[in-house]
Amino acid sequence: MKRKTAKEILTESFQELAARKDIDKITIQEIVDNCGYSPATFYRHFKDKYDLIAWEHSRAVVDIVSQTGSRDYQWKQTLYDGACLYYENRDYLENLLQNTSGHDSFLRYMTEINCDILEKYILSVNGNRKLTHEEMMYVKVYCHGTVDLACEWIMGQIDTTPEEIADVYEQSVPEPLKKYLL
Repeated sequence: MKRKTAKEILTESFQELAARKDIDKITIQEIVDNCGYSPATFYRHFKDKYDLIAWEHSRAVVDIVSQTGSRDYQWKQTLYDGACLYYENRDYLENLLQNTSGHDSFLRYMTEINCDILEKYILSVNGNRKLTHEEMMYVKVYCHGTVDLACEWIMGQIDTTPEEIADVYEQSVPEPLKKYLL
C-alpha cells in the first residue's frame, strides 16, 4: 500500500472543505486543522491555496496524459478520461471556477497547465524538437478552446456527455498538431 504524501493529504483536506464551503472563503488554518498538520507544513509544500489547486490539477492531468501512446492508449482515450475526470469532479470544479478570479483564477491555471502539458507531450513524441512559433500558437488556441468548452460544460451551460466532449475535442485538433496527437 502506497502511503500518501503531505501534499496529497493537504489536497484531500482542501477538497473536503471545498465540498461544503466556497473556495475563496477557505483559509490555510482550516485546511491544516482539517488534517492535523501545521501551517508551517502547508507552506513547506505550497505557497498558498491556489498553488495547491494548480498542483492538484497538474498532477491529475499528467496522470492521464502520461498514459498516451502506451498499450493502445490513444489521444482519444486521453480526451475521454480527461472529460470523465472533469465530470466526476464537476461540483468541486464549479466551486473553483465560481470562487477564484484574477491572477489566481482556476480558469487561468487550468489553461496554462494544459498548454504546458500538451507542449511537453508533443515534445515527447516529436523527438524533443522545439515547436515552431506557429505550432505553439495552435497549442494555445486548442487549449484555450477546450478549456473554455470544459468550463461551460462544468457550469451546466452545455448539456452533454464525456463521450461527446471527447469527440468534439478530437475533431477540434488543429491540422498542424494532428501528426502528434491523432
